Amino acid sequence: METIALAEVAAVLADPSRASMCLALLDGRAWTVTELAGAAEVAASTASEHVTKLTDAGFVVRVKQGRHSYVRIADPRVAELIEHLAQHAEHRPVKGLRSSVRVKRLEFARTCYDHLAGTVGVALREGMLATGLIDEADGLTLTARGREVLGTLGVEIADGRRPMLRDCLDWTVRRDHLAGRVPAALLSHGVSAGWLSREGNRAVKVLPAAERPFADLGVDLVALRSP
Repeated sequence: METIALAEVAAVLADPSRASMCLALLDGRAWTVTELAGAAEVAASTASEHVTKLTDAGFVVRVKQGRHSYVRIADPRVAELIEHLAQHAEHRPVKGLRSSVRVKRLEFARTCYDHLAGTVGVALREGMLATGLIDEADGLTLTARGREVLGTLGVEIADGRRPMLRDCLDWTVRRDHLAGRVPAALLSHGVSAGWLSREGNRAVKVLPAAERPFADLGVDLVALRSP
């Protein structure tokens, strides 16, 4: 039974169009079916059929807001599954300058569902540990100092059943970055505050305004950009 279930789950992502939709949804936003059709380069009617299959498999959920309907990843566990499977595709030999530039951007900073990943994401975990903002002695926890610094930076952490902090293996750096409510709040606030910019295809541009707040989080962005 477990083998059959695994094969059924794998079959959902075996279709290139559905896989493209799932990869697009990894940016953490809710997408319309029309937007997903564009990402997968298929007709809207075909995209709708794919979304139905993804919904039935538990990969995505539909969200209604007024007269509009959106699609998003069902939960962080699904996002992690897709993220980890994507490593096999992303580590194929790069062909062409354009692809090479894209890969380098993704390696430096990108979204992993709703939090930062890549070199910057890993550096954030290391920096917050080094400066005592988080602690891992008894599992990852946000310290009193960490709450104070985040509060000063204007980062508001939402309530919820989801863990505040946990490790998420970064497939480009092969080390852990932070997932959970704290890094999700940090990414959201970073975008709204003008520290970070979503560049499409999950790439995140780290803007000059991020240098000071990230320094407070233990990350030297100038050194991180240097060869």
